[in-house]
Amino acid sequence: MDRADVTTLILSAKRRQKLTFTEIAERLDVDRVWLTAALHGQHPIPAELAARVTELLELPAEATAILEEIPTRGHYETLPPADPTVYRLYEVLQVYGPALKALIHEDFGDGIMSAITFNVDLERTESDAGPRVRITLDGKFLPYQWETAPTSEAPPKPASAPAISA
Repeated sequence: MDRADVTTLILSAKRRQKLTFTEIAERLDVDRVWLTAALHGQHPIPAELAARVTELLELPAEATAILEEIPTRGHYETLPPADPTVYRLYEVLQVYGPALKALIHEDFGDGIMSAITFNVDLERTESDAGPRVRITLDGKFLPYQWETAPTSEAPPKPASAPAISA
């Protein structure tokens, strides 16, 4: 049995028991977005929680150890992704990614948003035009920094950029 087999068993158990991901997360007292990603094989599940998942979903005992394994995250067989919902998220980053990157650098300086020290939330909101999906990405800012090896000299400091006047 491998991780893909366990995901298939999880989805079958979810259907069989008529559970939603939200209900599973509530029963296990964990964040629903994180758990849904973990159940789809994107995060390792801590041992105690993996045992509870196995019990709740009536999975074979060997599934527990597989749920604890560190997965290969974020892999797709083809890019762009073919699933319409996942493709739209991919498209959002293609369209808005450069603007978000520029604004992160403008607001925080040279660095990145962590996807390791990270939270994500999804909620339904209502508007006059109908239901809307609100996705919040909450990642720690990690500044780029140069670290000199103990035996080498530091590179020269860059000259200050001239101020731009309007």
